[in-house]
Amino acid sequence: MSPTSLLADVGGTNVRFALARDGRIGTPITLATLDYPDLGAAFAQAMNRLGAERVQRVALCAAGPPRDGRIKLTNARWEISEGVLRELTGVARPLLVNDFAALAASLPVLEPQHLRTVGGGAAQAGAARAVLGPGTGLGVSGWLPGVRGEAIITGEGGHVDLAANCVEEDRLLARLRTRFGHVSAERVLSGSGLEALYQAMDLDRESEPALRAADIAARATRGDPRAMACVRQFCAWLGAVAADLALTLGARGGLYLGGGIVPAWGDLFQADVFRQRFEDKGRYREYLSAIPTYIIVAPDPALLGLQRLLTHHD
Repeated sequence: MSPTSLLADVGGTNVRFALARDGRIGTPITLATLDYPDLGAAFAQAMNRLGAERVQRVALCAAGPPRDGRIKLTNARWEISEGVLRELTGVARPLLVNDFAALAASLPVLEPQHLRTVGGGAAQAGAARAVLGPGTGLGVSGWLPGVRGEAIITGEGGHVDLAANCVEEDRLLARLRTRFGHVSAERVLSGSGLEALYQAMDLDRESEPALRAADIAARATRGDPRAMACVRQFCAWLGAVAADLALTLGARGGLYLGGGIVPAWGDLFQADVFRQRFEDKGRYREYLSAIPTYIIVAPDPALLGLQRLLTHHD
């Protein structure tokens, strides 16, 4: 019998567990991260629901920077370590990586039906690929080819400075700086960031009860002018940050959008606004206009990436 692998994708909002056997990933189960005090409690519930008593291999990704075999979630209270994974599973060599590193590992095996193209030319074979995505936070990574095999970037690019390119964006950033001090890309390009942006767009109504990100999206879908303007600005800034990443990595293999927000938005995502800002880089407009951009619509692609990484880990 082939070994059973446990795959887990831990985010600030949800954690997904799945079993993999014979190269196939079973149906994942999703638990709310904040419903459990730590990974151990969620693990026990997951193993019970998955009907598994023990596993032979384990790979887990989490939304935070790996340090000395540990990951402290950036937007939740959990801390995960290789030691805890060994205690929970009995597996001697667990794999623990950043969530967007796992997503980047999935890029080479995504099928056309897993992607929605939102502009640009054809992907250049054998070139670097970039991935980012707003969700509870803003994840960033890259897939790089090499003579000795692929390399996955593990970084915290979501915390780079957010830049303005017009007077209106200067005004919005000034308001956000008054509230937060430092304004990173994640301060706007995330669920809580969408909420902060919505408030910053109309200080005369700042005393109104704050709207959740899902409510802002729902209002925008119904045609509410302020919510639509908020989504438009969100898409514009996402395009600018995506272009910065593509330029940094030389991502002629494509720029991929993942995370919990953009794939779920569907037609609410303003691809034309995103693409306009993506290409609006002065002398490098032609360079960027050739780079294709995609939305990842595959279910649970990070689990697919974990499965690939676990194969190399062995």
